[in-house]
Amino acid sequence: MAERKPIESWLTDMDGVLIHEGVPIPGAAEFIKRLRESGKPFLVLTNNSIYTPRDLQARLARMGLDVPVDNIWTSALATAKFLEDQRPGGTAYVIGEAGMTTALHDIGYILTDHEPDYVVLGETRTYSFEALTRAIRLINGGARFICTNPDETGPSTEGPLPATGAVAALITKATGKAPYFAGKPNPLMMRTGLNAIGAHSETSAMIGDRMDTDVLAGLEAGMETFLVLTGVTTSGDVDRYPFRPSKIVDSIADLIDRV
Repeated sequence: MAERKPIESWLTDMDGVLIHEGVPIPGAAEFIKRLRESGKPFLVLTNNSIYTPRDLQARLARMGLDVPVDNIWTSALATAKFLEDQRPGGTAYVIGEAGMTTALHDIGYILTDHEPDYVVLGETRTYSFEALTRAIRLINGGARFICTNPDETGPSTEGPLPATGAVAALITKATGKAPYFAGKPNPLMMRTGLNAIGAHSETSAMIGDRMDTDVLAGLEAGMETFLVLTGVTTSGDVDRYPFRPSKIVDSIADLIDRV
Protein backbone atom coordinates (compact mmCIF):
# COMPACT_ATOMS: atom_id res chain seq x y z
CA MET A 1 0.00 0.00 0.00
CA ALA A 2 1.36 3.42 -0.97
CA GLU A 3 2.28 5.60 1.96
CA ARG A 4 -0.15 8.46 2.46
CA LYS A 5 0.78 12.10 2.89
CA PRO A 6 0.69 13.58 6.42
CA ILE A 7 -2.78 14.52 7.64
CA GLU A 8 -3.31 18.27 7.36
CA SER A 9 -7.09 18.43 7.89
CA TRP A 10 -9.65 16.37 9.79
CA LEU A 11 -13.31 15.52 9.32
CA THR A 12 -15.12 13.74 12.13
CA ASP A 13 -18.60 12.42 12.59
CA MET A 14 -20.44 13.70 15.64
CA ASP A 15 -22.78 11.04 17.10
CA GLY A 16 -20.86 7.98 18.21
CA VAL A 17 -17.49 9.71 17.85
CA LEU A 18 -17.67 12.93 19.88
CA ILE A 19 -20.93 12.40 21.76
CA HIS A 20 -23.20 9.49 22.64
CA GLU A 21 -26.84 10.03 23.65
CA GLY A 22 -26.16 13.60 24.69
CA VAL A 23 -22.99 12.86 26.65
CA PRO A 24 -19.47 13.71 25.43
CA ILE A 25 -17.22 10.72 24.79
CA PRO A 26 -14.01 10.83 26.87
CA GLY A 27 -11.29 12.53 24.88
CA ALA A 28 -13.66 14.46 22.59
CA ALA A 29 -13.15 17.86 24.23
CA GLU A 30 -9.38 17.37 24.23
CA PHE A 31 -9.41 16.33 20.56
CA ILE A 32 -11.38 19.43 19.51
CA LYS A 33 -9.11 21.63 21.66
CA ARG A 34 -6.02 20.13 20.01
CA LEU A 35 -7.50 20.70 16.56
CA ARG A 36 -8.24 24.35 17.30
CA GLU A 37 -4.79 24.94 18.77
CA SER A 38 -3.12 23.29 15.76
CA GLY A 39 -4.76 25.65 13.29
CA LYS A 40 -5.51 22.73 10.99
CA PRO A 41 -8.77 22.89 9.02
CA PHE A 42 -11.46 20.61 10.45
CA LEU A 43 -15.16 19.86 10.27
CA VAL A 44 -17.63 18.10 12.55
CA LEU A 45 -20.12 16.28 10.34
CA THR A 46 -23.60 14.94 10.92
CA ASN A 47 -26.15 13.28 8.66
CA ASN A 48 -28.87 14.69 10.91
CA SER A 49 -30.55 17.60 9.12
CA ILE A 50 -32.83 18.72 11.96
CA TYR A 51 -30.56 21.38 13.46
CA THR A 52 -28.79 24.41 12.03
CA PRO A 53 -25.03 24.73 12.64
CA ARG A 54 -25.81 27.45 15.20
CA ASP A 55 -28.16 25.08 17.04
CA LEU A 56 -25.52 22.35 17.02
CA GLN A 57 -22.82 24.73 18.24
CA ALA A 58 -24.97 25.58 21.26
CA ARG A 59 -25.77 21.90 21.94
CA LEU A 60 -22.10 20.92 21.75
CA ALA A 61 -21.07 23.87 23.92
CA ARG A 62 -23.43 22.68 26.67
CA MET A 63 -21.50 19.40 26.61
CA GLY A 64 -18.14 21.16 26.88
CA LEU A 65 -17.22 20.87 23.18
CA ASP A 66 -16.15 24.21 21.72
CA VAL A 67 -16.83 23.92 17.98
CA PRO A 68 -17.25 27.12 15.91
CA VAL A 69 -20.28 27.37 13.63
CA ASP A 70 -18.08 27.41 10.53
CA ASN A 71 -16.62 24.04 11.52
CA ILE A 72 -19.98 22.22 11.47
CA TRP A 73 -21.17 20.55 8.26
CA THR A 74 -24.58 18.89 8.05
CA SER A 75 -26.38 16.85 5.41
CA ALA A 76 -28.77 19.80 5.09
CA LEU A 77 -25.88 22.08 4.10
CA ALA A 78 -24.57 19.47 1.67
CA THR A 79 -28.05 19.11 0.16
CA ALA A 80 -28.44 22.87 -0.21
CA LYS A 81 -25.01 23.16 -1.83
CA PHE A 82 -25.93 20.40 -4.29
CA LEU A 83 -29.23 22.09 -5.21
CA GLU A 84 -27.55 25.49 -5.55
CA ASP A 85 -25.07 23.99 -8.03
CA GLN A 86 -27.75 22.04 -9.90
CA ARG A 87 -30.52 24.62 -10.15
CA PRO A 88 -29.71 28.06 -8.67
CA GLY A 89 -32.72 29.99 -7.38
CA GLY A 90 -35.01 26.99 -7.56
CA THR A 91 -38.07 25.94 -5.60
CA ALA A 92 -38.65 23.08 -3.21
CA TYR A 93 -41.30 21.41 -1.10
CA VAL A 94 -39.59 20.42 2.14
CA ILE A 95 -40.41 17.84 4.75
CA GLY A 96 -37.98 18.63 7.54
CA GLU A 97 -36.95 20.99 10.30
CA ALA A 98 -35.11 24.31 10.63
CA GLY A 99 -31.76 22.81 9.65
CA MET A 100 -33.08 22.04 6.17
CA THR A 101 -35.37 25.01 5.61
CA THR A 102 -32.75 27.51 6.81
CA ALA A 103 -30.08 26.01 4.53
CA LEU A 104 -32.41 26.35 1.53
CA HIS A 105 -33.45 29.89 2.44
CA ASP A 106 -29.77 30.83 2.71
CA ILE A 107 -29.13 29.82 -0.93
CA GLY A 108 -32.16 31.78 -2.12
CA TYR A 109 -34.57 28.91 -2.62
CA ILE A 110 -38.33 29.47 -2.45
CA LEU A 111 -40.23 26.89 -0.40
CA THR A 112 -43.57 26.05 -1.96
CA ASP A 113 -46.01 23.22 -2.59
CA HIS A 114 -46.98 24.62 -6.01
CA GLU A 115 -45.12 22.82 -8.79
CA PRO A 116 -41.75 22.80 -7.01
CA ASP A 117 -38.54 21.81 -8.78
CA TYR A 118 -37.72 19.43 -5.94
CA VAL A 119 -39.26 17.53 -3.08
CA VAL A 120 -36.64 17.54 -0.33
CA LEU A 121 -36.97 15.00 2.46
CA GLY A 122 -35.03 15.66 5.64
CA GLU A 123 -35.08 14.48 9.23
CA THR A 124 -38.01 15.40 11.46
CA ARG A 125 -39.73 13.99 14.51
CA THR A 126 -43.17 14.97 13.18
CA TYR A 127 -43.70 13.22 9.85
CA SER A 128 -47.35 13.71 8.93
CA PHE A 129 -49.58 11.66 6.66
CA GLU A 130 -50.69 14.86 4.92
CA ALA A 131 -47.12 16.00 4.19
CA LEU A 132 -46.11 12.59 2.87
CA THR A 133 -49.21 12.43 0.68
CA ARG A 134 -48.40 15.87 -0.72
CA ALA A 135 -44.80 14.85 -1.41
CA ILE A 136 -45.92 11.71 -3.22
CA ARG A 137 -48.34 13.65 -5.43
CA LEU A 138 -45.73 16.31 -6.24
CA ILE A 139 -43.15 13.66 -7.21
CA ASN A 140 -45.73 11.91 -9.35
CA GLY A 141 -46.39 15.32 -10.91
CA GLY A 142 -42.76 15.75 -11.94
CA ALA A 143 -40.86 17.13 -8.94
CA ARG A 144 -37.39 15.64 -8.48
CA PHE A 145 -36.90 13.63 -5.30
CA ILE A 146 -33.96 14.60 -3.05
CA CYS A 147 -33.21 13.15 0.39
CA THR A 148 -30.68 14.44 2.90
CA ASN A 149 -29.37 11.03 3.97
CA PRO A 150 -30.12 7.30 3.72
CA ASP A 151 -29.99 6.44 7.45
CA GLU A 152 -32.91 4.11 8.11
CA THR A 153 -32.86 4.56 11.88
CA GLY A 154 -31.50 7.11 14.32
CA PRO A 155 -30.49 6.85 17.98
CA SER A 156 -32.50 7.95 20.99
CA THR A 157 -32.41 7.22 24.71
CA GLU A 158 -35.50 5.02 24.27
CA GLY A 159 -34.05 3.05 21.35
CA PRO A 160 -33.87 3.35 17.55
CA LEU A 161 -36.18 5.78 15.75
CA PRO A 162 -37.26 5.55 12.10
CA ALA A 163 -35.15 8.02 10.14
CA THR A 164 -35.01 9.63 6.71
CA GLY A 165 -34.04 6.53 4.76
CA ALA A 166 -37.02 4.58 6.06
CA VAL A 167 -39.44 7.38 5.14
CA ALA A 168 -37.77 7.74 1.73
CA ALA A 169 -38.44 4.03 1.13
CA LEU A 170 -42.15 4.64 1.79
CA ILE A 171 -42.23 7.48 -0.76
CA THR A 172 -40.28 5.41 -3.29
CA LYS A 173 -42.71 2.53 -2.89
CA ALA A 174 -45.63 4.89 -3.54
CA THR A 175 -44.07 6.71 -6.51
CA GLY A 176 -41.61 4.29 -8.08
CA LYS A 177 -39.01 7.10 -7.85
CA ALA A 178 -35.80 6.64 -5.88
CA PRO A 179 -34.29 9.77 -4.30
CA TYR A 180 -30.83 11.22 -4.73
CA PHE A 181 -29.17 11.07 -1.30
CA ALA A 182 -26.82 14.01 -0.65
CA GLY A 183 -25.46 12.93 2.76
CA LYS A 184 -23.08 10.16 3.78
CA PRO A 185 -22.10 7.74 2.35
CA ASN A 186 -22.30 9.92 -0.76
CA PRO A 187 -18.74 11.30 -1.11
CA LEU A 188 -20.40 14.51 -2.31
CA MET A 189 -20.92 15.47 1.35
CA MET A 190 -17.22 14.94 2.05
CA ARG A 191 -16.01 16.78 -1.05
CA THR A 192 -18.27 19.80 -0.51
CA GLY A 193 -17.14 19.86 3.11
CA LEU A 194 -13.47 19.72 2.12
CA ASN A 195 -14.05 22.53 -0.36
CA ALA A 196 -15.71 24.60 2.36
CA ILE A 197 -12.53 24.53 4.48
CA GLY A 198 -10.06 24.62 1.57
CA ALA A 199 -8.77 21.09 2.23
CA HIS A 200 -7.67 18.30 -0.09
CA SER A 201 -8.64 14.65 0.22
CA GLU A 202 -5.04 13.42 -0.16
CA THR A 203 -4.07 15.10 3.09
CA SER A 204 -7.35 14.66 4.98
CA ALA A 205 -8.74 12.06 7.36
CA MET A 206 -12.29 11.00 8.22
CA ILE A 207 -13.18 9.68 11.68
CA GLY A 208 -16.43 7.76 12.09
CA ASP A 209 -18.25 5.06 14.01
CA ARG A 210 -20.11 3.51 11.06
CA MET A 211 -18.58 1.41 8.32
CA ASP A 212 -21.56 1.86 5.98
CA THR A 213 -21.60 5.67 6.04
CA ASP A 214 -18.54 7.33 7.60
CA VAL A 215 -15.81 4.95 6.48
CA LEU A 216 -17.38 4.32 3.08
CA ALA A 217 -17.80 8.05 2.39
CA GLY A 218 -14.24 8.82 3.47
CA LEU A 219 -12.87 5.96 1.40
CA GLU A 220 -14.76 6.99 -1.73
CA ALA A 221 -13.66 10.60 -1.27
CA GLY A 222 -10.02 9.47 -1.22
CA MET A 223 -9.37 10.18 2.45
CA GLU A 224 -7.58 8.27 5.19
CA THR A 225 -10.22 6.68 7.43
CA PHE A 226 -10.35 5.94 11.15
CA LEU A 227 -13.06 3.77 12.69
CA VAL A 228 -13.78 4.31 16.39
CA LEU A 229 -15.55 1.64 18.42
CA THR A 230 -17.66 3.98 20.57
CA GLY A 231 -20.72 3.97 18.31
CA VAL A 232 -22.58 1.65 15.98
CA THR A 233 -19.89 -0.59 14.47
CA THR A 234 -18.05 -3.16 16.59
CA SER A 235 -14.69 -4.72 15.78
CA GLY A 236 -16.50 -7.95 14.92
CA ASP A 237 -18.58 -6.17 12.28
CA VAL A 238 -15.67 -4.94 10.20
CA ASP A 239 -14.95 -8.18 8.34
CA ARG A 240 -18.53 -8.30 7.05
CA TYR A 241 -17.73 -5.42 4.72
CA PRO A 242 -15.79 -5.65 1.44
CA PHE A 243 -13.71 -2.62 2.46
CA ARG A 244 -11.71 -1.66 5.52
CA PRO A 245 -10.83 1.56 7.35
CA SER A 246 -7.21 2.70 7.28
CA LYS A 247 -7.09 2.09 11.03
CA ILE A 248 -9.38 0.95 13.87
CA VAL A 249 -9.04 2.64 17.27
CA ASP A 250 -10.96 2.29 20.52
CA SER A 251 -12.07 5.94 20.71
CA ILE A 252 -11.38 9.53 19.71
CA ALA A 253 -8.99 9.73 22.67
CA ASP A 254 -6.56 7.52 20.74
CA LEU A 255 -6.29 10.14 17.99
CA ILE A 256 -5.45 13.23 20.06
CA ASP A 257 -1.74 12.76 19.57
CA ARG A 258 -2.18 12.36 15.81
CA VAL A 259 -3.26 15.99 15.40
